[in-house]
Amino acid sequence: MSGGSHAGPSDWYKDAVIYEVRVPSFYDSNGDGCGDLRGLIARLDYLVDLGVSALWLLPLCPSPGRDDGYDISDYEGVSPEVGTLEDLKALLDAAHARGLRVITELVLNHTSDKHPWFQRARRAPKGSPDREWFVWSDDPSRYKGARIIFSDFEKSNWTWDDEAQAYYWHRFYHHQPDLNYDHAPVRDAMLAVVDHWFALGVDGLRLDAVPYLYEREGTSSENLPETHAFLKTLRARVDERWEGRMLLAEANQWPEDAVKYFGDGDECHMAFHFPLMPRLFMAMRREERRPITEILARTPDIPANCQWALFLRNHDELTLEMVTGEERDYLWREYARDPQARLNLGIRRRLAPLLFNDRRRMELMNALLLSLPGTPVLYYGDEIGMGDDLALGDRNGVRTPMQWSPDRNAGFSPADGSKLVLPLVTDPEYHWQTINVENQRRNESSLLNWTRRLLRLRAKHPAFGRGSAIFVDAGTEHAFAFVREHEGDRVLVVCNLSRFYRPLSLELSRWKGLVPVEMFGGVRFPEIGEGRWPVSLGPRGFCWFELKPPEPAA
Repeated sequence: MSGGSHAGPSDWYKDAVIYEVRVPSFYDSNGDGCGDLRGLIARLDYLVDLGVSALWLLPLCPSPGRDDGYDISDYEGVSPEVGTLEDLKALLDAAHARGLRVITELVLNHTSDKHPWFQRARRAPKGSPDREWFVWSDDPSRYKGARIIFSDFEKSNWTWDDEAQAYYWHRFYHHQPDLNYDHAPVRDAMLAVVDHWFALGVDGLRLDAVPYLYEREGTSSENLPETHAFLKTLRARVDERWEGRMLLAEANQWPEDAVKYFGDGDECHMAFHFPLMPRLFMAMRREERRPITEILARTPDIPANCQWALFLRNHDELTLEMVTGEERDYLWREYARDPQARLNLGIRRRLAPLLFNDRRRMELMNALLLSLPGTPVLYYGDEIGMGDDLALGDRNGVRTPMQWSPDRNAGFSPADGSKLVLPLVTDPEYHWQTINVENQRRNESSLLNWTRRLLRLRAKHPAFGRGSAIFVDAGTEHAFAFVREHEGDRVLVVCNLSRFYRPLSLELSRWKGLVPVEMFGGVRFPEIGEGRWPVSLGPRGFCWFELKPPEPAA
C-alpha cells in the first residue's frame, strides 16, 4: 500500500493538532506564482517545528475553480496547478516520515457542472439511468422546506438547464449540481472514491457539506435518516478495509444535530463543533463566560471513540448560521462594522483583524482553542497573525499567500508579482514585510514563538486531547475555569475574559491536597485546601496549571 506508515493508535485524531493548508497559497516551488505540493513538501519541517501533527489540505482535485476547488470535475486526480498524483504520493511519504498525518477533502454532496457525470446526465433521456445521477424536476417548487445557503448569490436551489430541458437541484452555487444519493450507482461511485484516496495513503477525509445528501418533501432536507444510513455504510467499509483512517463531518448544525454524525460511534470519527466558534468571539466581546458554558451545556455526550474538531478561523467566512438573529446582529455590529466584511450569514475576516490585532485577545482565544474538549485546527498564517484583504471577492481575502520573509513576494514565490495566485496583503498594519515567518522566528516574544511554546506544552499532556472536562466556578462571570483529566494527568485552565485585572476564587475542593504548578514557568502555587482557591489574572490573561500531588517533606 502506498503512502507510508499508518502506525500509532487508530484514534490518533484525538491527540492531533491539525494545520489547515490552502496549497495554492502556501509555497511555490516552480516559480509559476501558484503554491504547489512540492512547495508544501519543502515546508514540512517548518510545520513539524511549529508543533502540529496533521495537515488538512483544501481541495486538490481538478476543478474549474469557481468555488476554490469545491466544484470538482474529477474525483480521482490532482489539479495540475498544484502538481500531479506522483507529487501527492511524495508528499504523503514525506509527511509520514516526519510523523505527520494528512487529511484531504471529499466533496460528497455535489460536483462541478463541468464534471463528465453531469455532462452525461444532462444529455441523457429523462428517466434513463445516466440522467438519474443528479436530481431533476419539471417543477422548481419541490423541496421548498430547504433553506438557500449562499443567500447572497442564489435565489433558488433549482436552476433551469436548456440541454436537459429540466431544473436541477443544488444546495450551494448553481454551478454545483447535487448528486442523487437515491441512485445506487452514485453511492457505489463515492465509496470507490473513498477507497481511491485511502489506497494512496491519505489518513483522513473531511466530508464536505455532509448534511445535504438526500432530499425529502416536507422536510428541511438536512440531517435526514437516509444520510445517516449512507454514512454507516461508508464507515463500515472504512473499518473493514482501511484501519486507522478517519472521517471528519463538516456539518454546520446545532449541537443536538451535529452529534448525530457520530452515530453510535459508527458514522464519522470527528465532526466540527460549529456553534462553539461564534460564541468564543461573543464571550470575548461581552467579557463573560456564559455564551461558552451555555453551548457546551447544550452539547450532548459523544461516543468514546469520537472527537469534536474546533477552530477559531478557517478558509470560509466565520459562519453565524448557528446563532440567533439577535446574536448575529450583535456579532456583526461588534466584529464587522465594515459592511464589506459581511458575507452570506458570516464575517469574512482572518483571526488577527477580527480580534483588532490585539495580542492578548489572540493569545487567550488560542489558549481556549487548545484546551477546550476537542482537536484544535489552526489556519495557515494565523500563527504569525496574518491580515486579510477585503478588496478581494468572495472569501479570497482570507486565502492570500503565506508570508515567509520580507524578501520579494514575501518569500512565497519567485514569480513576477502580477502572476501570484492572489495578491499579497499590503495593509500597513499587516504588511508582509513586517508580518512574516522569518522576522518572527528571530523575535523570542513573537506570536509564532509563543504559539510553538503553547503547542509543545499541550503535546506533553494527553488530558487536553482525551480528558474529561469539569467546569469550575471562578467566583465571577468574567472568568472561565475548567479541569481536564485523563488517567492521572490533570490540567487546570483559568481564563480572565475581562479587559481588567481580576481576583478570582476557584471552587476546587474535589482536588484538595493537590498543588497547581503553572506550566509555562514550572512555578508552584499554594496547595488546594478546604475553602476556595484564590488566584489573580491580568487583563484577558490565562493560566494552565498541572495539578500535582505535594512533594514529600524533606
